[in-house]
Amino acid sequence: MCLETDKTHTTTLLESSSPCSPASSSPSSMAFNGKYEFESDKNYDEFMKRLGLPSNAIEKGRNFKIVTEVQQDGQNFTWSQHYPGGHSMTNKFTTGKECDMETMGGKKFKATVHMEGGKIAVEFPNYRQTSEIVGDKLVEISTTGGVTYERVSKRLA
Repeated sequence: MCLETDKTHTTTLLESSSPCSPASSSPSSMAFNGKYEFESDKNYDEFMKRLGLPSNAIEKGRNFKIVTEVQQDGQNFTWSQHYPGGHSMTNKFTTGKECDMETMGGKKFKATVHMEGGKIAVEFPNYRQTSEIVGDKLVEISTTGGVTYERVSKRLA
């Protein structure tokens, strides 16, 4: 799962310009499958300021009720986020495979998503992102310059 922060939204999913090449699906946990709604976050303001977002963009994105839908088939993922106002983004990736990624703002780059002990992890030029399932919650953690942002979403389905 690749996330990036742009000037109008909180940390957001990146859209893949093309899905990563398919890999053979080895049996693995389908723990990420489901639909999740934003519940809470920690250190939002400090993290967004560290990324250089202006205060008006930080205010606008605070407490967006983002709904995240995840479909997992072995190492293959389809990760979608739905924002207020009807905007959606979808990111398709295969863990361990380099993918061409794109931010909501159109910035393109390559990233490799890894599975680390049940967590999805990806390195970005300006932060590290991990996502994991804890009970019935999706916990996403981003770290940059010693500041950690945590977003928790509750399972809806």
